[in-house]
Amino acid sequence: MANFSFDIVSEVDLQEMDNAVNQANKELAQRYDFKGSKASIDYDRKEKKITLVADNDFKLRALTDILATRMAKRKISLKSLKFNPPERAFEGYQRQLVEIYTGIDKEKAKELSGIIKGLGLKVQTQIEGEKIKVSSPKKDELQAVIAHLSGLDFSLPLSFCNYR
Repeated sequence: MANFSFDIVSEVDLQEMDNAVNQANKELAQRYDFKGSKASIDYDRKEKKITLVADNDFKLRALTDILATRMAKRKISLKSLKFNPPERAFEGYQRQLVEIYTGIDKEKAKELSGIIKGLGLKVQTQIEGEKIKVSSPKKDELQAVIAHLSGLDFSLPLSFCNYR
């Protein structure tokens, strides 16, 4: 009897993130309220970090809004970002570091496994590094798990892959 399975992952398409930051920078260059400003959005793909620099709190909030809008249009979940508190930078500017999270950490994986076990279906969960493998002899039960998890407002963006 064959066992069917799928993986639960939390990933961000870094190319789409790159495109969203480029679009945000284009909008920043064209906006009237940022003319003559030293505001910037810098993206470090290897470190998975975005640095926002603005003249004051108001412009920093506007930069955050520009970035969030561009990411939403590119279907990147804001749940994958951690906005650190703004800090003072050179000459009175404001700087904010935004971290991009990928993968499911141990605590969140255990929480997801508990949610799946709470459904009362005959499925097995196995935590494998930064992903969770869910397997069952019945495809319908796997689809029920996917449907339930898709409906949850979980703290991480979840996607399902390797459905076999």
